[in-house]
Amino acid sequence: MTEIRTPRLLLRLWTDDDLVPLSEIHADPDVMRWVGDGSTLGLDETAEAIERWEEEWDEEGFGLFAVELLGSGELIGAVGLSVLEDLPDARADVQISWLLGRQYWGQGYASEAAHATLEFALQDRGLDRVVAVHRLGDTASENVTRKLDMVRERETTHPRYGHAVQVHGIDLTEYEA
Repeated sequence: MTEIRTPRLLLRLWTDDDLVPLSEIHADPDVMRWVGDGSTLGLDETAEAIERWEEEWDEEGFGLFAVELLGSGELIGAVGLSVLEDLPDARADVQISWLLGRQYWGQGYASEAAHATLEFALQDRGLDRVVAVHRLGDTASENVTRKLDMVRERETTHPRYGHAVQVHGIDLTEYEA
């Protein structure tokens, strides 16, 4: 089982017990404001998302982790990697993304989990490059990319949702520097 421990978090594969807490996070309009078309997700859609993430783990050797607090074992969100396929100029890039429950914002958890995931991608999985994509105006996600030392590469329009997104990237040589 693939697990990553940070000082405060456990990044792990999904269990059946994660469905309800993640669906509660997905049901929060403030959390979902910057995700996809901004719609909240119900229990069935959350189950489908977890299933997709598990399939990506099987097919790619990476995916989205469940993120839990080490002290309490409480699920606080998801962070991980996925193959980016739906943006113009995407070169089968691997994307890092994160989603945390609102009560966990502003405490450095997203940066801590994303940093551990980036290290996993570039060192353990041997990827040469990782990108992060976020909607224009999502300053919290932009701050996380800055903390990861990712460089803003371009702005484009998301073909499915029609909103402006920024693409940030980092390659292995930049990460090691």
